[in-house]
This record gives sequence, structure tokens and C-alpha cells, in this order.
Amino acid sequence: MAQDTAQQAPAAPSAPARALLPLILPALAVGVGASLLLLLVSGLAERLQHVLWTNLPDALGVGRYSVAWMLIMLTATGVLVGLVVWKVPGHAGPDPATMGLQAVPLPPAVLPSLLLATALMLAGGPSLGPENPIIAVNVGLALWLGRRLVPRLPGGVWPALAEAATIGALFGTPVAAALVISEALAGRPAKGALWDNVFAPLVAGAAGAITTTLVARPAFELHLPRVDRIHWGDVLTALVIASAAALLGMCAVYAFPYVHAAFSRLGHPMLALPAGGLVLGLLAALGGHLTLFKGLGEMEELAQNPDGWSAGQFATMAVVKLAALLVAASCGFRGGRIFPAVFVGVALGLTAHASVPAVNPAVGVSCGVLGMLLAVTRQGWVSLFTAAVLVASPAILTLLCIASLPAWLLVTGRPQMQLREDGTAIR
Repeated sequence: MAQDTAQQAPAAPSAPARALLPLILPALAVGVGASLLLLLVSGLAERLQHVLWTNLPDALGVGRYSVAWMLIMLTATGVLVGLVVWKVPGHAGPDPATMGLQAVPLPPAVLPSLLLATALMLAGGPSLGPENPIIAVNVGLALWLGRRLVPRLPGGVWPALAEAATIGALFGTPVAAALVISEALAGRPAKGALWDNVFAPLVAGAAGAITTTLVARPAFELHLPRVDRIHWGDVLTALVIASAAALLGMCAVYAFPYVHAAFSRLGHPMLALPAGGLVLGLLAALGGHLTLFKGLGEMEELAQNPDGWSAGQFATMAVVKLAALLVAASCGFRGGRIFPAVFVGVALGLTAHASVPAVNPAVGVSCGVLGMLLAVTRQGWVSLFTAAVLVASPAILTLLCIASLPAWLLVTGRPQMQLREDGTAIR
């Protein structure tokens, strides 16, 4: 009976190789281009950050991360980004609170202002990453150029290639891109075999990842103590930490529409963004300089010395960083939420380790990141992948899969940290 059923089940139609081969060169070009644009913007932002946070305060005889300088710099960043949103053609694109990883193609005239606002944000210190705006820019450029240079390809191909390429470049591996694309395809009617659908995006993601790796050599592993064998106590620890992180993340998600509405009532980007910058400066004064910026380098600093802060200090940094992410995403700064959310998860995991030294820091960190990303991104595969990559321990993957189950039950079907144009949360 089982054999008869298997014989009767229709196989998904497979695209012939000749239909996939013409996509390889465009996918390679998009992958390399997306990575180079990301590296260019990130490199320029890092240079400007060094000037603003090292050269300038040293020249003025001011402490680099003194309370006064953090207040000045974050408020000034709000003013500069507000000027871009107000005066520069394109106005830095749509409200960033409405943007996610799956970007809507923007007109070419909007893209320069969006890049400028993103670079200023990355250099100035707000707690956002480059992912959402860079994906939006790469999607817009790929679609605009692709339609002109290779008009025979369907227009819908270019956004998928650009998204996969940028995600591959951001994480330094095409695996994350493949997971995001496959998760997006899961909600659509099947058209051919899964690997036929992800073939070209995977090529673009691989090209973006290889380009980033060869040029910048990024490293996401935090070099925490390895987990070679899982114990029963680790299972309980993982379930508790991932669920607690998801609950904390959902607090920010539920607050998001209200905080966004509060800044929207100010009615003008030259009011909302400087006000947001000032609030971010006050939060930085409370949480310290490690709660500034996108959080990638800062979480590495935390992980290098997991016993260097008390549980209260780790918890303060986690809560302050989450609040900073909430404010920065609400007041109009252009940026993504993944990297600061990862920092929050790392700080939460180290809080657990500092509170109960028997908690392995790798278990605490990976499960904290998993729960926080599930709440903030609602991307299950990317959350699992990111949490696993940070600790680079094969044994922990099973633990993360188990921990993801109660955390997912806490977040699924509930509001997301992304708004519709009318200000209501997407579910």
C-alpha cells in the first residue's frame, strides 16, 4: 500500500538545466555587486565613525565616550539624518518601521539618500544594523540595471537575487540566504522543485559571501568555550533562556507601535530624529558605550571576557540595548534590527552565566540570541543559524532546535516588529 501511494504521488516538476544556466552569470554579477556595495558603505561608515568618536573628541580634549560626547554625537546624528530625510531628493525612502528583509523595490532616485542616511546612522552610534536599507538599495539597483541590461529575464528574478546576495554578504555564507529564501517560498504555491527555485538565489548568495570573505574576512564566532557534550541541565537551561529572551523581545515588539506613534506625533523628521538621538544618548549614558552602534564589535568585546561584568551589568546592557533598538527603529533612523538584537541576546546569555556560573556561556549566549531573534525577526531558520554560528559547536545545534520550540510558541501569531503604513503591527 505504501509503495502504491508513493508511486501515485506526483513529483514536483523540475526545471531543465537549460532554464537555470542563463541565470548563473546575472546571479554572480548581482552577488559581487551587492557585496561590494555593502563593503563600501560599511567601510566609509567605519572611517567616519573613527573620525567622530576618536579623532574629533581627542582633538577637542573630550572623553571619547563621556556622557556629554555621547549626548552631542547622537543628537547631532539625529539632526544630520533628519536633514537628509527632509531635504535630500528621495527623502531616504519609506518609513523604516515598515521595512523588513523582503524589500519592496524603490525608485533609483530614492537610493542615494537612503545610502547617505544609512552611512550617517552607522557612524553616529544608533543601535541599528545595515541590513534592511542595504537590501532595499541592492534590490532597487538590481531591478533597475537588470531590466535594462538583461531584459529577457523576468523582473521578479532580480529582487530575489539581490536579497539573497546581500544576506550572503552580511553573514559571510550563502546558507543564511538559502534559509531566508526557502522560508519565504514556504508560504507560496509550489512552482517546481525547491532547489530549482533557490538555485539562482543560492548562486547570488554564494557570490556575495565569497566576495565579502575574500575582501573583508568577517568572523561571527565569539570563541566561547565549546560544548562537546550536552547534559540534562543544559536542556533545562536552554529552554528557560530562549523562552525568557523571546518574552523580553516581545515586550519591545508590543511597545513598537506605541513608541513609533509617539515620535510620529512630532510631525517632522527634524523634530523626531533629533529627539530620538537625544533619547539614545541618554540610554547610552545609562548602559555605557558598548550599547552604541550596531553591536557586532561590541558583542565580541563582551564575549572575550564573559566574567568581566556582573549579572546586573550584563542585564542593564541587554535592557538598554533593546530600548535603544526600539527607539532607533521608531524615530526614523534607517537601519535593520538583526545585529542589535543579537547583542541583546548575547548580553542576556552572559547574564544567565554571571547569575549561575554553572550555565555554560556558549549555551546561554546561543539560546539568548535564538529567543531574541525569533521575537524580533520572526525568521526561524535565520534565528537558528545565527545562534549556532556564534558558538560554532555542532553539539549545540540539537539543543537549539529543542529550545526553539517553546520560544516559537511564545511568538508565533503575535504582532511583528514591522508596521503597516497606517502604523499598525503586521502579524
